[in-house]
Amino acid sequence: MLLTITTTHEPATDLGYLLHKNPARVQSFTLAFGEAHVFYSEVGEEKCTAALLLDVDPVGLVRRGGASGFGLEQYVNDRPYAASSFLSVAISQVLGSALQGRSKERPELAGQAIPLEARISALPCRGGEEVLRSLFEPLGYTLTSRRYPLDATFPSWGASSYYTVTLAHRIRLSALLAHLYVLVPVLDDDKHYYVGDGEVEKLLRHGEGWLSAHPMRELITRRYLRHQRSLMRSALAQLVEPETPQIEEVILQHNLEEAKVEEKISLHQQRLAAVLAALKESGARRVVDLGCGEGRLLSLLLQDGQFTEIVGMDVSYRTLEIAAERLNLEYLPPLQRERIRLLHGSLMYRDARLHGFDAAAVVEVIEHLDTPRLAAFERVLFEFARPQTIVLTTPNVEYNVLWESLPAGSFRHRDHRFEWTRAEFAAWTQEMCERFGYQVQVLPVGPEDARVGAPSQMAIFEAHVKEIPREHDSQES
Repeated sequence: MLLTITTTHEPATDLGYLLHKNPARVQSFTLAFGEAHVFYSEVGEEKCTAALLLDVDPVGLVRRGGASGFGLEQYVNDRPYAASSFLSVAISQVLGSALQGRSKERPELAGQAIPLEARISALPCRGGEEVLRSLFEPLGYTLTSRRYPLDATFPSWGASSYYTVTLAHRIRLSALLAHLYVLVPVLDDDKHYYVGDGEVEKLLRHGEGWLSAHPMRELITRRYLRHQRSLMRSALAQLVEPETPQIEEVILQHNLEEAKVEEKISLHQQRLAAVLAALKESGARRVVDLGCGEGRLLSLLLQDGQFTEIVGMDVSYRTLEIAAERLNLEYLPPLQRERIRLLHGSLMYRDARLHGFDAAAVVEVIEHLDTPRLAAFERVLFEFARPQTIVLTTPNVEYNVLWESLPAGSFRHRDHRFEWTRAEFAAWTQEMCERFGYQVQVLPVGPEDARVGAPSQMAIFEAHVKEIPREHDSQES
């Protein structure tokens, strides 16, 4: 199991100060599962390469109770040579100071992005190169890979799941090591040790600053925590929108309070019916519901054969579990189950999973976003996801005077950051059209009052410009 790290930063020999390992000698370390050796294969002012070589003892693992399986499987396996959680442990224990971003001799360099290239031999990748690229490329790496055959003597046997991978980036060494620490066992989809609550803390610590915005954070969390749902829920709740306290409880309470305000006129059912009618009228077949909540719109879409692919995304993992139960996903017939997916994710970040849909539904979502988040969401929706049709609803604040009391005061819920008048909503929709190349129709939803209009307002956007110049990237998106 071999990891090499190369830099062309000058002087390249500073890599020794960052790794806390002297380029002039070989250093060996005894670990619970074998030995680790650190040496330099190339040392120069212009280029320097350090290597971490692991010698895993599979027999010793079995004797210490550290291997699973039965019979010869415990002695004949890929653990001695395949990059896995053993490599993560070695990074933590042998290169711990570098992983933490500490350098006594070069503290300023430890916090600086420098050209680095990491090469891992025999990296197992469950899911193939597509998964490999989806994990590293969003982090800015240039990736090259070579896949090994199962047996070069018998080409007809096909390819194995092992790769030699090279990752190049201008990045802090501590960030590179953190990415490898988390993602190597994710690619292997296994760990050689018990996974408990402490692993959530490790994931959050080493994922700080990058994992919450990663489009594959759900897959990363699931595999890193060995598919343990309670640990996944804990980690995801802290990863997505961590600045919002108790977000799961807030969302669920919001749903209850807002429904109570509107229950007398069954506004929610009328709203969903209007959105469904607009989606059907558009001719869309592949639809994503952004901020899908407990899946009420998804249920209506699933009942209509026009929609061949239905995806719901929400920031609350617990809410998605409720949606899965409401939709009876576990018991749907296979053909029905293939039509629908639930995704955990924030609407604040570009997400490749949102590309390619005919239509997007955004039902009573934008009023929960403050100004910076609304600006980020606008780009995620209109610029990056860019479906042909967008059906979006939001409350009409003018109608609020017709309710005798509201639990959230002047707005329908205390979590609403704003509620727009009809004129304000119309102005916003026109701005979206001008910026992103759409045209829009605005319609009332619910019983109309001659003075204050309807309780909800709906915009149906249709793209009429195929591509638009992208605005300067912002940190939020």
